[in-house]
Amino acid sequence: MDQKRRSVTILESKNGYSRTIPLTPGAFALLHDMRGEAESEDVRSERVFPLTANALRMAWERMLAKTDIEDLHFHDLRHEAISRFFEMGLTVPEVASISGHRDMKMLMRYAHADTTRLAKKLEAAE
Repeated sequence: MDQKRRSVTILESKNGYSRTIPLTPGAFALLHDMRGEAESEDVRSERVFPLTANALRMAWERMLAKTDIEDLHFHDLRHEAISRFFEMGLTVPEVASISGHRDMKMLMRYAHADTTRLAKKLEAAE
């Protein structure tokens, strides 16, 4: 974690490249607090969440069963976050730096035009 830049570096990502991700103040504080607890217990790990892929999958399935939510996949959370970044007005390069997309065509699958917002922008342009 880089306190000065309020970011975290992922050394090995899904696409095989490392990348630095900027964090919101809340996310940075949460990760900082978690890291502080691990340091005080002398249980440091390179992973923030020391779970195996199988443990995460099982926890996800238990959560779905308890909530009666159907057809929700873990990857849907990523899709939702990326869509919201675009709704916030972040540019394609900004979102790509957070999401790690190297292929803009794949990233644009997450961008959905908000016709109401678009109409307001066009109105303001006149």
